[in-house]
Amino acid sequence: MYVGNMFFFFLLELLRLEAGWGSGEHSCKLQGKFDLPELSKDGDIILGGLFNLHMDRVENVHSFTVRPKAEQCKRFDFRGFRLAQTMIFAIEEINRNHLLLPNVTLGFRIHDDCASSKIVTKAALALVNGQETGLGYSCTGQSNVIGIVGTQGSSESIAVARVIGPFQVPMVSYFSTCTCLSSIEEYPTFFRTIPSDSHQSKLLAQLVQMFGWTWIGTVSSNNDYGRFGIQAFLEAVQKLGVCIAYSESFYRTDSVEKIAKVVDTIKKGSTKVVVALVSPGDMLFLLKEVVRQNVSDIQWLGSEAWVTAELLPSWQSTRFLVGTIGPAIPRFHISGLREYLLKVHPSLFPDNILVYEFWETMFKCILREDHSKTRSNTEAPIHRCTTNENLEEKSSTYSDITLDGSSYNVYKAVYVYAHALHNMLLCSEGKEQKNNKTLFLPLLLDFIRLVNFTTRTGDRVNFDNNGDPVATYDLINWKINVNGSAEIVKVGYYNGAAPSGQQLTLDEEHVMWSSGSNKVPQAVCSERCQPGSRKTVRKGQPICCFDCTQCADGEINSLFCLKCPWEYWSNERRDECIPKKIEFLTFDENIGIALTSLAIVGVGLTVAIAAVFFQYKDTPIVKSNNSELSFLLLFALALCFLCSLTFIGQPSVWSCMLRRTSFGISFVLCISCVLGKTIIVLMAFKTKFPNNNRVKLFGLGRQRFSIFALTFIQILLCALWLSQAAPFPLKNGNYYRNIIILECDAGSTTIFYCVSGYIALLSCVSFILAYLARKLPDNFNEAKYITFSMLIVCAVWVTFIPAYVSSPGKYTVAVEMFAILASSFGLLVCIFAPKCYVVLLKPECNTKKHIMGKVPSPKS
Repeated sequence: MYVGNMFFFFLLELLRLEAGWGSGEHSCKLQGKFDLPELSKDGDIILGGLFNLHMDRVENVHSFTVRPKAEQCKRFDFRGFRLAQTMIFAIEEINRNHLLLPNVTLGFRIHDDCASSKIVTKAALALVNGQETGLGYSCTGQSNVIGIVGTQGSSESIAVARVIGPFQVPMVSYFSTCTCLSSIEEYPTFFRTIPSDSHQSKLLAQLVQMFGWTWIGTVSSNNDYGRFGIQAFLEAVQKLGVCIAYSESFYRTDSVEKIAKVVDTIKKGSTKVVVALVSPGDMLFLLKEVVRQNVSDIQWLGSEAWVTAELLPSWQSTRFLVGTIGPAIPRFHISGLREYLLKVHPSLFPDNILVYEFWETMFKCILREDHSKTRSNTEAPIHRCTTNENLEEKSSTYSDITLDGSSYNVYKAVYVYAHALHNMLLCSEGKEQKNNKTLFLPLLLDFIRLVNFTTRTGDRVNFDNNGDPVATYDLINWKINVNGSAEIVKVGYYNGAAPSGQQLTLDEEHVMWSSGSNKVPQAVCSERCQPGSRKTVRKGQPICCFDCTQCADGEINSLFCLKCPWEYWSNERRDECIPKKIEFLTFDENIGIALTSLAIVGVGLTVAIAAVFFQYKDTPIVKSNNSELSFLLLFALALCFLCSLTFIGQPSVWSCMLRRTSFGISFVLCISCVLGKTIIVLMAFKTKFPNNNRVKLFGLGRQRFSIFALTFIQILLCALWLSQAAPFPLKNGNYYRNIIILECDAGSTTIFYCVSGYIALLSCVSFILAYLARKLPDNFNEAKYITFSMLIVCAVWVTFIPAYVSSPGKYTVAVEMFAILASSFGLLVCIFAPKCYVVLLKPECNTKKHIMGKVPSPKS
């Protein structure tokens, strides 16, 4: 900026020297006047205005040998003329208000900038320098324009702000939204009554996210407004995961082929949602090509620059824009404005070409022959104007002030100057510098920065540190009314000052889309993956373009397949983690009922045998089998049957500690009793001489001690087990991926093997001793039966090991419980069933002679 200013001053100095400025009464002269028509009125203080009264200009080819021809504009813009008249209306309203600027009259000078940076720069210099012949450092001739209202385009505002900035001339724009203009360092004299594009870009990004669009195209003007706007928008949407199918830019001066290529890209694009940050003049050329190629299925999301502009003549071919949605400047009613606009008449502006052209373009007639030769409207008039035409009978963007809030922005801009002047003239410093423009303008700038007032509509007007207002937008939608013509309807609101998440309000039910329905159109590169699948990005394509891959079991689909927590599993659709099924051996399932029944039968049978033995305790067969050991063995077997029930049900801390320790002690007691009975049999029948001391050595007391000692060893092992590393409940997910098995962990595997090994050792010793006594006298079958019982016990536990290892889940517990019951039944049946048979069914054999083998045993 510094280099540009130095170059500008250097150019002025060079012109001054070459023209001979500084010698004579009029030492500096203008090389020429601004030759486009203007609207003006004198006053004590003059406000300048720059408006797009035309949308384009005639391009002249300069020969550089003669003075260039006067600039000529074309395509009269009704909205631009309405904005200019709004500025005049606001100035006249302020002049009637003697409280705001007493004893001060505002005047105006309004120029047409033809939407051209070149022309707007000339117009701005004409406003700042004035039209007097004197100019320069030593010249006294200066314009009394203290500020400018304008311009419309961002590129034009950038050009003007850079030119007038060094002279401290303030500028308040009503329509320039480029984010770049918010730089207070680069544009210190620039203010605006319309929000910056940074807010609009965020709003457009929020709309894209709200509608679920992830695959969109963008079109922008190839100027400062379009470049900065689309850059801010792309940064906003890409943070939301939105992908861009294509991004095209163009300018209205581009070739027809270039614009046709842009429309062809839109037509053939894989998305029908297009975000257009385009200036109205550029959008006019684009839409003409859209109409020519008959591209009518596009869902436009537009910027505030064009969504309320009259782009197609007489609202023709509105089907190409139906469904368009976008932000617009909030509409406020300005009392008296519409009536003022309708009073505009050529008679009030005699010989003003702009007013004449407005009238001729509005009514398609010839007002004056000499002016008709210079008219720039392209449509040929069909009759001569009578000046009796009525503006109220014509519908256009000129008279319809409800289309957008641009008129209100101009209205506020004029009042910004009025309130700043009011506050400035109230202070003593302002009064002193009133006639000193060199000091007046910097002071005015300071008061504009501090301006803070409320309009008649209740709207608060002030600026932040960058010269920007609070961002507010109406959300509008293009619809077809009952008459088949287009109408713009407000469907929402955006307030940038609201808390995050509450800024955007939209009535989606009343939005009409390009399809003519209320259903939001789809804009995705790839359809959403079905439940249970995940996205797989296609190589070399944006993240919005993907394939779907089925998620594995135990995973749910999100952006990626996420594994469920350990205690959870995916449902059938794989879109939710649900708790895994908990499994353990219960009393109410078939296998649990069967095992419980066996245990109860075992306990009942044991009690019944004990009752028979107690009933016949004085008979020889009961006495000969050591009734005390028999009752102790029956008691131990009953405990074995009962402790098997602890294996059924949900494992708990107490059940886990009880089930294996109680069985280990009970079964060792059983084996100890059997071992005692075996030893007694061996000692009794291996004695060759009467009154041998072997039987006496293993008397009743020693039998009790040996059983207690053998059992006490197991008790000590179990106590050590419980105190050091007791069994505990465990959730086991290793058997099934979707089922958790509740089981008991052994705790200390070393002590578990010791307890189990001790049982196996006693069982083997008992089996060996019983095997040695298998050939005792036939009438006494105790040793044979003990051999069979121990053979069953050993066989059961040998086969238990592979069955236990191979059984999954709760069936492991069932196998262990079955082994306990089988070995218990083996001991009970093999040892006690033959005796009960003799006692109950063969009482004649229940004699001492039969037991001693002196009487042959009858064949059964």
